[in-house]
Amino acid sequence: MKRSIYLRALHLAHLVRRPMTLGVRGAAFDREGRVFLVRHTYVSGWLMPGGGVEAGETAENALRRELSEEGNLVCEKTPRLVSVHLNRAGSSRDHVIFYRIDGVQQSAPREPDREIAESAFFALDALPDGTSEATRRRLAELLEGTPSDPFW
Repeated sequence: MKRSIYLRALHLAHLVRRPMTLGVRGAAFDREGRVFLVRHTYVSGWLMPGGGVEAGETAENALRRELSEEGNLVCEKTPRLVSVHLNRAGSSRDHVIFYRIDGVQQSAPREPDREIAESAFFALDALPDGTSEATRRRLAELLEGTPSDPFW
């Protein structure tokens, strides 16, 4: 019992001293090979869907939840882990796990709300103006084989 309390206290002290955030993003492709992008109300640019991993949640489950919340997307296949990146734009401790998901389907159009201004599937040669540089880099790494940048 004492050991358990000690380990919990040690873990809490570590968390306070060295907090880290973890997020997921996914390159979600439909059967036609189009990629799904979202435009948030609170940040500029078109981005791949994603968000934070909650305590007790696996990264893959967080990705599936975010795909559902941000786009009404359902995965037909298991998401494939691609890479992990440090997101210096968020903080010096924010990491993003990047996945590729093929064959996603949209159960219903995603209506705009306070978080998502708009969302849609786009052909890779017709990405919308304002697509974020990070999104373009991840797609190039994924599809063109350019070297993976460790920073988001």
